Amino acid sequence: MTVAQSLLRLVLPALLMLACQNTALADPPTDHSGAEEMPKAPYLLAGAPTFETTLINFRAKYNEANPTQQIGEFRSISDKSPNSSLTRAASKINENLYASTALEKGTGKIKTLQITYLPIQGAEEKAARTLAISYMANLMRQFDATLSVPQSVAKVTSMIEKGKGQQFYKQEVGAVRFVISDNGEKGLTFAVEPVKLALAEP
Repeated sequence: MTVAQSLLRLVLPALLMLACQNTALADPPTDHSGAEEMPKAPYLLAGAPTFETTLINFRAKYNEANPTQQIGEFRSISDKSPNSSLTRAASKINENLYASTALEKGTGKIKTLQITYLPIQGAEEKAARTLAISYMANLMRQFDATLSVPQSVAKVTSMIEKGKGQQFYKQEVGAVRFVISDNGEKGLTFAVEPVKLALAEP
């Protein structure tokens, strides 16, 4: 499963469930024609780290910091994989904007947090994209408190431009990885994930 497919696998079932769309959304077909497949998304790898917080605590802090751009209650998504070590959940912000997460089973600790924007056309496109970037910037500031609102918006915008058309574009800041996954009309995802820091050599 590619990085982009991993992100889509987390988000798309939630979009289908929450948006009540009539069109079927599914994982894109895996292309086995290449010599190598893309690696799994980092949070899916064995031993991937978790944030030392629960979803309830994250959401409470996020909503306190962003009273005009709240994230509602997350709802669990059924996982068809019997051996999955993750619990998936999502929260609908509006018809084209969603928050989602993957939690470690047993502890409830967060493996990844994601904001996904489904592009729209027409007169409302600019406002919808601006709101999506604002939510992504809000999420970024939860894990990089040194950023002001304008700085976080500028950083997210820059990442989107640099990651345009890419399935996996990342920037690491300390123990946090910021990720852009641009899947065109299928959605633009901004993710925040913990990074396992290597011990310094003595």
